[in-house]
Amino acid sequence: MKRRSRRYKENQSKIEPGKLYTPYEAAVLIKEMAGSNFDETFEAAIRLGVDPRRADQMVRGTAMLPKGTGKEVRVAVFAIGEKAAEAEKAGADFVGGEDMVEKVQKGWTDFDAAIAAPDVMSLVGRLGKILGPRGLMPNPKSGTVTFDIEKAVTDAKGGKVEYRVDKQANIHMALGKVSFPAESIMENYQVVLEELIRARPAAAKGRYLRSITFTSTMGPGIPVDTSITRDLIPETVSTSS
Repeated sequence: MKRRSRRYKENQSKIEPGKLYTPYEAAVLIKEMAGSNFDETFEAAIRLGVDPRRADQMVRGTAMLPKGTGKEVRVAVFAIGEKAAEAEKAGADFVGGEDMVEKVQKGWTDFDAAIAAPDVMSLVGRLGKILGPRGLMPNPKSGTVTFDIEKAVTDAKGGKVEYRVDKQANIHMALGKVSFPAESIMENYQVVLEELIRARPAAAKGRYLRSITFTSTMGPGIPVDTSITRDLIPETVSTSS
C-alpha cells in the first residue's frame, strides 16, 4: 500500500467529503495546497462516457492552450532540405532525416513533441514501436505530419497538447503549472472542455462527462462539478492577471 506524506494527508483533510467543487474553487484550492520545492504541474483527469474498445467511440485530438503549459517543449522535426531549414528557422530543437531516425532507433527520445514532413514518413514509420507508446509518433490527425512545418513547431512550443482516451475511458491533461493564476488555468480548462465536447462521438450514449478531478503532481485529487462548462471565472474575480 502506498504511503502518503504528512503534507499530503494534511491537504487531503482540506477537501470536503462528498462535495463537488466548482472548477474555479478547485483551482484555487490546488494552488493553496501546493508547497513543493518545484513548480508542480496542474492536471485534470476526465472520465468520459465512451467505450474505447469501439473504434467509433475513440476520442482523440489536440487543444491549443491559450496560456500555454508552463513547460519548455523540446521539439524534434524529421525533415530534409527546405523543410529542415524551415524547422530550424521556426525554433525546432532537433532537426534531421535518416540520421535522426537512426538515433531514435538506438534509444534516443530526449524530446517532448515530434513533427514530420510527409515526404520522410517512410523513414519515420520505422519508429512506431518506439514513439507510439510514448505518445510521440507524428500523426496527420494531430497536425504533426505536415508540410507546414513552421506552424507545427510554433504550435507545439506555444501550448498545443494532444489528448487520447485510455482503456478506462479517461483523459489526462496538463492545464499548466500551479504557479499560474487560477484565471489562466480556467482559460486553458475552458478550451479543453470545448474540444472534448466537440469531439464527442455520435455513438456515445448517456452522460458524456462522467467525472472530472483536478490535482497537482504531488497533491490529492479534488472532484469537480461536471455540469459547469461555461462562465468558469466568477464575475467578482478580476481577470487582469
